[in-house]
Amino acid sequence: MKRNLGSIRTACAIALAALLPAASVFADDSYPAKPIKLTVPFPPAGGTDLLSRALAQSITTNTKWVIVIDNRPGAGGNIGLDAVAKSPADGYAIAMGQTANLAVNPALYPSMPFDPLRDFEPIALVSTQPLILVVAASSPYKSLQDLVAAAKAKPGQLNMGSPGSGTIGHIGGELFQRRAGVKFAHIPYKGAGPAITDLMGGSVDLYFGNSQSVDALVKGGRIRALAVTSPKRLKNLPDVSTIAESGYPGFEAATWSGLVAPKGTPKAIVDRLNAEANKALRNPEMLAKLDADGSEALGGSPQRFADFLKAENAKWGAIIKDAGIKLE
Repeated sequence: MKRNLGSIRTACAIALAALLPAASVFADDSYPAKPIKLTVPFPPAGGTDLLSRALAQSITTNTKWVIVIDNRPGAGGNIGLDAVAKSPADGYAIAMGQTANLAVNPALYPSMPFDPLRDFEPIALVSTQPLILVVAASSPYKSLQDLVAAAKAKPGQLNMGSPGSGTIGHIGGELFQRRAGVKFAHIPYKGAGPAITDLMGGSVDLYFGNSQSVDALVKGGRIRALAVTSPKRLKNLPDVSTIAESGYPGFEAATWSGLVAPKGTPKAIVDRLNAEANKALRNPEMLAKLDADGSEALGGSPQRFADFLKAENAKWGAIIKDAGIKLE
């Protein structure tokens, strides 16, 4: 009897060991078992918000997953990213990070609530977008030269709105001021939406925004584009000159976006999210949306994003230090 009991136990142990890989696969295949919360660290209607909703819709179309957008603006994107960094690492809390909160802010803020290189699992790069320098439709400035002339005549009196301190709209504007030898008064907002509202209302003179947040308004005649920060003119705005060709050769500033999860999120889940993000970025409808506003799809592996993130932190840290850019 003891021998039979031992044999049974041995057989059960072998059977259980054989079932473990299958159980692990089943657990991975069951993800997600509930809605995924995608945190957008800026208000609704801005470029990051519009991109996040478009990507979420594309993934949902492919998978039938439920992805809930959670807008958490503030501190140049730090508040929303910090909330995700401190969330359970179970794959149900992810964020759309971008240049500002993942690469610029660490060099700009005296202290950060999170470390972008240590507190997140990079999932996938999503897209890159140039900036567009815009003014109100009623603005007296018809060209970049008009704006620069006015800024030189009235140092510090023209108001430059931005989606927040440390955003690429802020840093891009600071870089341009140094290149053009002018000084604007920086007015930071909690996202693109309120900044553009004040631009159209006349309390802000100029704004550096990404294509997603300003393209439709430019084409609708509600704001005027003076220049773009890309090396070449945009397909969606072919009549708008680049800053580089308007007297400032080599000038370029762009923002990028990418999905991140809390550190420790299981690799199987990160890989699953990466695969679906890459698939979504290949959808013709998604590509058409990106192309329409001058954006470029990126994608790639989590490792590609991790390597890119390290390089971007080094690049923007050097730019901010060399330019002497500081928060007001």
